[in-house]
Amino acid sequence: MTDEKLQRAEEASGASFSEPIRAVLDALAKLRFGAIQLTVHEGKLVQVDVTERKRFTN
Repeated sequence: MTDEKLQRAEEASGASFSEPIRAVLDALAKLRFGAIQLTVHEGKLVQVDVTERKRFTN
């Protein structure tokens, strides 16, 4: 999601997203194929890992 789209989503929901949520949304917006892994400690998001897959045809 671009910053503009995030801004519109925040305005539509009436709340601003915290930095961890923005990081997840940004990773999701940039990823075409792959995985996003969230690490939580004591109920709080502390890490976002992104694994991107690129496949090539012969």
